[in-house]
Amino acid sequence: MQVSAYLKLSVAVAIATIALKTGAWWLTDSVGLLSDALESLVNLAGAVFALMMVTVAAQPPDEDHPYGHHKAEYFSSGFEGVLILVAALAIIWAAGHRLFAPQPLQALGIGLALSVLSSAMNGALAWAMLRKAREHRSMALEADARHLYTDVWTSAGVVIGLVAVQATGWLWLDPVIAIAVAANIAREGVRLVWASADGLMDLAVEPEVRAEIESTLAGFAHQAIRFDHVTTRRAGQRRFVDLHMHMPAAWTLGRAAAVRTSVEQALMSAVPGLRATIQLLPMDVEAHFDDPKDPV
Repeated sequence: MQVSAYLKLSVAVAIATIALKTGAWWLTDSVGLLSDALESLVNLAGAVFALMMVTVAAQPPDEDHPYGHHKAEYFSSGFEGVLILVAALAIIWAAGHRLFAPQPLQALGIGLALSVLSSAMNGALAWAMLRKAREHRSMALEADARHLYTDVWTSAGVVIGLVAVQATGWLWLDPVIAIAVAANIAREGVRLVWASADGLMDLAVEPEVRAEIESTLAGFAHQAIRFDHVTTRRAGQRRFVDLHMHMPAAWTLGRAAAVRTSVEQALMSAVPGLRATIQLLPMDVEAHFDDPKDPV
């Protein structure tokens, strides 16, 4: 199943969980369950936006975007993070009113059953989506999956809290649980926004990918060839590496180009989705990027 198919499934599950959790809130009048339902609305909006951004990211390079559209996925992650923060504020607002005016809860048994059912659906989908996100290195899919996991833990906390309310009769526990839920999802929202900003600022590739690149280059390095100025970055599913390859000045251009092609192919085989740019230089020539610029 493709990334877009998982996001379409996420939209469908979000609609179903909204119906279940809204029903649970309507039956019980619990502000904790209301907070859970509000987070599911964020799930729906986030999944729809993620689907849009994945579609954009899959478009081929064009004249205006010669390196492709892969960074579109980071906008999805940032958008979902902002939505989570807005939902957290809405939950705190609703819970604050209920904290000072507690109300009895109704039909808790049915409401909790609906909440548990929706959590089971979200948990199964999140597990499958996270595996697919790691396979395809999709930031949008990972953000949606992690948000669903947050939803599962949120629902678990709400259910445990409402069982405690039923056992103790302490009505103030309901809004306190909602506020705790808001704090938890706000933390996840901040993490998603931060990850999105990192990606948009050309974050270096993951340590394990960098290690794979270094290992591949080491297989070609010997007295006649050396590599330096290795720079990496990532953009959505795509990974990039730029480097200098030094070789004897006496080599013909054809021989040097053949070796460069072999290195490029080895790198792209070792790291799927990698794009390598290699500049050829004679062994006794150095490139200095940090030298001060000449005065204008």
